[in-house]
Amino acid sequence: MLKRIWFIFIRDIRINLREFMTLYMIFIPLILAVGINFLSPSINDTSVNLALVEGENAEQEEYFDDFAHVLIMEDKEGVEKRVGARDDVLGILADGSGYYILAQGNEPGSVVEYAKLLNVLYESDVQLEDARSEIIEFGRTVPPIKKMLVNVLLLLISMLAGMLISMNILEEKVDQTVAAINVTPTTRRAFIMGKGFTGIFVAIVSSIAVIAITGFYTVNLGQAALVVLSVTMISLIIGFLQGLNSDDFMEAAGSVKLLFLPMAGSIAGYEFVRGNWQIFFYWSPFYWAYRANDVILAQTGTWPQVLLYVGIIIIICAGIYALLAPKIVKGLQ
Repeated sequence: MLKRIWFIFIRDIRINLREFMTLYMIFIPLILAVGINFLSPSINDTSVNLALVEGENAEQEEYFDDFAHVLIMEDKEGVEKRVGARDDVLGILADGSGYYILAQGNEPGSVVEYAKLLNVLYESDVQLEDARSEIIEFGRTVPPIKKMLVNVLLLLISMLAGMLISMNILEEKVDQTVAAINVTPTTRRAFIMGKGFTGIFVAIVSSIAVIAITGFYTVNLGQAALVVLSVTMISLIIGFLQGLNSDDFMEAAGSVKLLFLPMAGSIAGYEFVRGNWQIFFYWSPFYWAYRANDVILAQTGTWPQVLLYVGIIIIICAGIYALLAPKIVKGLQ
């Protein structure tokens, strides 16, 4: 039986590497992971941008660089042109013995006040060593927006794994090999496990690659793989069902994409709903997967906590499988 499962798995991998659509679904998470690195800011980045004239005051440039994003222009006209651009950039120019702030007038008030305060501190020769305050950190070094995007991408990978299974099943239907299973030594269980192993393998490998690309390689990969494995089960179940009941690739992929609705709702519920209202999302395995990934990516999740979330996901998936299994078996006949 294991040999037949392995044969089905290898055959699916070879087919998927030849088809453009399946290759796209395999590699698009990696491309999105690279995009997240470019789009998500560092947790230490500032939203205040200051434009200075090159070589006018090297000490001032160094001082401002500790508190803001400093842009160096060739001359005063360059600073004026940069300030006049669409984004929020303030210019600080010399005026006799002092400096003045150049602004368009549509910048946020907090940004202008920050620039004023920073200029006053510089002219007053106030240094960081003079501060009496103590900075106490929570130890978080990852931008919240980046953690959220990676979390969403991990759930998206589980969706794509389901779509991959759906297309593989439809490929078998086109080749008329699904019905032929009944007259071959390959059992239905071996067929289902072989096909499912393909989706699980792609989901886990893609998830680990995304975690590595986005810089979360210090997280507990065992916990992350376990969560991905558990939540992928629901996508595989739907993928099997839609692949057996669909007549073309677009119909199969579109049916699996219906899972994006509960996934998006679960993410919104976790991020924006507080208190006891979150109980209305407890039915969704994506809610528990997103919750588990959140603590894993933050490196605050313990094994008992992660196993609890995974156990809930498995129970929900088992209930869904119990409802849909007769339809899957009927489709294999």
